[in-house]
Amino acid sequence: MAIAIELSDHQAKALAEAAARLQVSAAELATAAVRELVAQPAADFDAAAQRVLRRNQELYQRLA
Repeated sequence: MAIAIELSDHQAKALAEAAARLQVSAAELATAAVRELVAQPAADFDAAAQRVLRRNQELYQRLA
């Protein structure tokens, strides 16, 4: 399944910078974040979401 998302110029730049630091494409970074969230069993979904949010807090603040 393909999903398109819209980001502001600032958000797109922040995503690209984070991806460059991790040496992956922006699409790969976004895909990995979504896959990690949905790969968890339903009971663990909230905990996984919180873990991802904490781990990527700086990125998400830049994207906001």
